[in-house]
Amino acid sequence: MPLTHKTLLGFAFASADLLIETSAEGAITTALGAGEALAGSQDRKLEGAQLFDFFSGADRELVRVVFEGLSDGMRAGPIIVRLASQDERDDRAASLSAFRLPQHNGAVSCVLTRALPTHAAGANGLHDRASFETAAVAVLEHARTRGLDIEMALVEMAGFEAAAQQAGEAAGAALRARLAAVIRAESYAGGSAAELGADRYALLRDGRETPQELSRRIGRLLNLDPALGISPVVHTVGRGDELSPDHLLKALRYAMDGFLREGASDTPPADLGQAFERSVAQTMAQVGVLSRRVEARDFALHYQPVVSLKGPTTLHHYEALIRFGDQGAPFPMIRMAEEMDLVCALDAAVVDRALDVLTRSPGLVLAVNLSGRSIGNALFVSELCKRVKAHPQVRGRLMFELTESAAVGDLAQADRHLQSLRALGCEICLDDFGAGASSLAYLQQLNVDVVKFDGAFIRDLEHDSRGAAFISQLVRMCAEMKVRTLAEMVETQVVEEVVRKAGVHMAQGWLYGAAAKEPVPFPPISAVAPSAPGRRRGAVDSWG
Repeated sequence: MPLTHKTLLGFAFASADLLIETSAEGAITTALGAGEALAGSQDRKLEGAQLFDFFSGADRELVRVVFEGLSDGMRAGPIIVRLASQDERDDRAASLSAFRLPQHNGAVSCVLTRALPTHAAGANGLHDRASFETAAVAVLEHARTRGLDIEMALVEMAGFEAAAQQAGEAAGAALRARLAAVIRAESYAGGSAAELGADRYALLRDGRETPQELSRRIGRLLNLDPALGISPVVHTVGRGDELSPDHLLKALRYAMDGFLREGASDTPPADLGQAFERSVAQTMAQVGVLSRRVEARDFALHYQPVVSLKGPTTLHHYEALIRFGDQGAPFPMIRMAEEMDLVCALDAAVVDRALDVLTRSPGLVLAVNLSGRSIGNALFVSELCKRVKAHPQVRGRLMFELTESAAVGDLAQADRHLQSLRALGCEICLDDFGAGASSLAYLQQLNVDVVKFDGAFIRDLEHDSRGAAFISQLVRMCAEMKVRTLAEMVETQVVEEVVRKAGVHMAQGWLYGAAAKEPVPFPPISAVAPSAPGRRRGAVDSWG
């Protein structure tokens, strides 16, 4: 069926590279434009071929879903889709818009325009939560400047994953791929959707449609057996044009946290502005709790052994790790303390507790974490030096680990503060080396005694020969600067042998023991199991 003049005029305004008309089944009936550049064939040779075949395998189901979701007179897109290629390095993409012509036997008109590919975290085209947050802030900022009506939709598919597992491996994989395609097809540009877990999804979409309409279309496109009792439930959260990018991120996180926690039973905020207000109120309440805990010294220290690798494996010292109640890793509390200017008080409270422990245990050596914000605070460092001077018996038994959880602003000033602590007999360790972009600058400008390699470099060394060579080079560089080295997250004897061979001085990790409530005597290595029951591989005991 030929393209009408009216249709061609509409396509011209769309500045399309390739104009295609297909049958209801997706067979190309007419093609005009840059067929050679986009599809690898001259326009006339495209006629009779299947449009779906010109897209990568990962995106074909997405395009099918877009077609199936069109009713007469309805337009979909634009969505970004990757083009098929024999070369895996060929990452061409196109922006696809589609319109189902009324009273034309289901024919679909398509516009294809060259586009930059978008990259989501998952093979199914869905973001994970972290990458979705980044992408969502960018899309919402773009929508605000362009005046687009974009909102966030939260979709619960209770029982879907259980049904996919019950269907068997092949059928279950097909169901998951179909759902991912449906969620993507409903999202802005086809790439603004995320799988949050627990049958829950988030997407950004055009805000002109009601949640009920979106729910009905998702259910229709999935075409699930009614006996399964799976019905999409959609919550929407309107945009927050008045929010800065940082506040948008906080609002998105608050809304998704509530949805993950409560699902369909939650009453979401009406829009991201309200989500941010609720987030601030929640944070202030948590700050109050944290402030009272710090003031009352309502926390515990746990102790993880750090061993020497020079000669037989022997105990070198313990790292003191803060714990709040029954919580696991205290990173959220530490981050909040830094953001709300409570971290100096928290660090001072931890140091006081450590000094008490060292005073009661004459043979003990402890490492205590200090935030970058604390070490940059002249008043805090002055008070810290007074505390250390008041306990001369701990000289040579207290080490401070400078973390990268908060950036150090003035490195020259920070180094002066660190040297005042070194003058009192306290060694300084640069923690998380390699985890942040500032690590090399820290090592260059701060005079420290020890560098602790981030666990991300260490945990997989038994399978990574390049990683072992990298660690060896880092050890050599540190040695030239007369700085000792420490490897964290050493979990197996194989990894221990790798870091020992590389010349690393000290090691820490589950191979030598988890953090305990008391600094128990270090056991011989043969008595330590290589892994702990129920432990997630790669876990790190840390203050943050």
